[in-house]
Amino acid sequence: MIGGNSVARRFLPPLVVMAIIFTVSHQPGDQLSLPAFPGSDKLAHAAAYGLLALTLIGAFSRSAQQSRPGLVVGVACLWSLAYGLSDEFHQSFVPGRSVSGFDVLADLVGALLVGAVWLLYRRSAVRQEKKECSL
Repeated sequence: MIGGNSVARRFLPPLVVMAIIFTVSHQPGDQLSLPAFPGSDKLAHAAAYGLLALTLIGAFSRSAQQSRPGLVVGVACLWSLAYGLSDEFHQSFVPGRSVSGFDVLADLVGALLVGAVWLLYRRSAVRQEKKECSL
């Protein structure tokens, strides 16, 4: 049975996100329907990999998140980048799909944005907590 804070349970969300990304990436190019505005595919990449980074950050233990938040975000962003690169390689074998460095860049930007927002949120939460403790 999976415990409340076990490693397996913490890593389930990023594994689900990676499975969804893989499934979507495996669709032939003519079966994908994205909104018709320019850059919609890059926004989709940034959103998917931002979500991946967020779930990876959440997979770290609370103690790691508190003691080494920069390292946690760095590892989550590097993992997201590595998965994005592997996903582009995977797409090179899917009919109607192609490899794009701009897609990888969008993946990384999404992960970095989420990581930065998480760090800012965490910093403000720590400040608020310190403020409440000093009252």
